Amino acid sequence: MPPKAPLNWGLLPPSFLLPLSARTLLPHTSNAAWRTTPSTQLRTIKSTNKPRPSRFTYTPNGAPLESTAAAALARRAHSTPLRTGLLAIKRGMTALFDPETGKRSPCTVLQIDRNEVIAHKTRAQNGYFAVQMGAGGKEAKNVTRPMLGHFATARVAPKRFVGEFKVKGEEGLGVTVGSSIGASWFVRGAWVDVKGVSRGMGFEGGMKRHGFGGQPASHGQSLMHRGMGSAGASQGSGSRVLPGKRMAGKMGNEQVTVKNLKVMQVDEANGLVVVNGCVPGPKNQLIRVQDALGKPWPKGPMTVEEIVPATIPVPNIAAAAATATTTATATA
Repeated sequence: MPPKAPLNWGLLPPSFLLPLSARTLLPHTSNAAWRTTPSTQLRTIKSTNKPRPSRFTYTPNGAPLESTAAAALARRAHSTPLRTGLLAIKRGMTALFDPETGKRSPCTVLQIDRNEVIAHKTRAQNGYFAVQMGAGGKEAKNVTRPMLGHFATARVAPKRFVGEFKVKGEEGLGVTVGSSIGASWFVRGAWVDVKGVSRGMGFEGGMKRHGFGGQPASHGQSLMHRGMGSAGASQGSGSRVLPGKRMAGKMGNEQVTVKNLKVMQVDEANGLVVVNGCVPGPKNQLIRVQDALGKPWPKGPMTVEEIVPATIPVPNIAAAAATATTTATATA
């Protein structure tokens, strides 16, 4: 056992261990000595990563993001449409042929059913700009009293569907409360984004839900042809199933957004908007239609007064047949 160091009984304990009455009896020492002592600089590896001004800023040279509501609206301005959208009902699918190229395009028919403006959401009262739309019809006895008062304030009939569409600024509130908007709100050739609830498919396996390839069709497979296989490793992942593992489960019945669908035809008389491609959900499903965010903003109407009723051009079959007969006779 090593010898212990002898105790120095001649030294006083540190001053912070002495009572206040005894501290005044100690001689006063100046701290100028250690202040003038040169400090040695520690050499280490210099980091090449420049520190960011804030953890919410993704550019090193950018200013810290503001946490105000006005700054949040300004950051979302580029992804907010200029005008409101409409509530539509999916009626089914059809096909249209291009008269110039003869190309067949699958299309979806959407019906605009009595869309009316119910209310406006403003920056001063609600913190953002939005237009509340109502579609369809509903008997007054099946509507709650608060909603009846809400519809009465806007002087509109009770609606079956109520939806809200955010707009970029106050110019998107050009449609007045109580005004009706038809299918001509969208112009032929414009691009729209549609949102709807997809068709529910119940509990499905991994092959249908996630596109798994399944197990081999032969060579020792027994009742596992459509099985998903291993769910996780034993030692490498800690003898557990990792979070987010794709497995069998409930499929569908969730909101789906289909972007950049082209408006092929518009019929104001029947309230029909025909878009190119497929739309989520079954028939008679509620669909939200709004200007596409991934395309340039259309030159469509901003107010009800600017709407120009659109009709589907009906070709004159008799005149076309007569022209074809005349051409054939002249050629012969």
